[in-house]
Amino acid sequence: MTELHDTVLTDVEIPAAPGGTPGLRGVLGVPGGSGPWPGVVLLHEAFGVDGVMRRQVRRIAAAGYLALMPDLFTDGGARRSLVPTFRAVAAGTGRPFADAEAARAHLAAVPGCTGRLGVLGSSVGGGLALHLAARGFDAAAVFYARLPEDPHTALLGACPVLGAYGGADPGLRGAAAELTAVLARLGVESDVREYPGAGHGFLHDAPVGPRALRPLMRNVLRIRPDPAAAADTWARTEAWFGRHLRG
Repeated sequence: MTELHDTVLTDVEIPAAPGGTPGLRGVLGVPGGSGPWPGVVLLHEAFGVDGVMRRQVRRIAAAGYLALMPDLFTDGGARRSLVPTFRAVAAGTGRPFADAEAARAHLAAVPGCTGRLGVLGSSVGGGLALHLAARGFDAAAVFYARLPEDPHTALLGACPVLGAYGGADPGLRGAAAELTAVLARLGVESDVREYPGAGHGFLHDAPVGPRALRPLMRNVLRIRPDPAAAADTWARTEAWFGRHLRG
């Protein structure tokens, strides 16, 4: 693992895929030192590419991966894009999928990329990443992700999947057990863990969203950091990608 300060973050424009966002923006993280490196496409949460998400890009780059987070809200920001993004992820098709494919293709073409690619996402980005596990990636890591409407179909032929959920997340009760069972039935290698005291958004290292909404998010939606669950999840993620992307 390189040092965090050795990684370089650059705002980039990603060539659009068919059906995707023209002028798609993103954040590219490059490890320190010389490659080649595997790559990881990161998919952000409901508040877009904020400071918390950018630090996740830097963390993955510091672990020795080319890391690219496309801004799924490039066209209009969260205010205009959030609801359509949720609907597309629930339907399993639409612009977020095209934008994720554009990011995958762009990352694979970055000089120094080995061509081995993972996908990582949390919350709505985790739901998108879960769909994408069966669409051309070599490993996936999904955090507090809603399952597809028909998970047995959506996850057929999926790459190895790492999952992390909070047992105190009111919106995803039973999701970890259901995902474990589905992946087992499909014969997909997996490691899905539920952290009993953690809520939604437990990987956050700082408050997110509008300040006026934070008490509601913390006390009702249980969106709050959990440093112990976060540390274990990041350690598992680095081991998972190391196993499946570096072999």
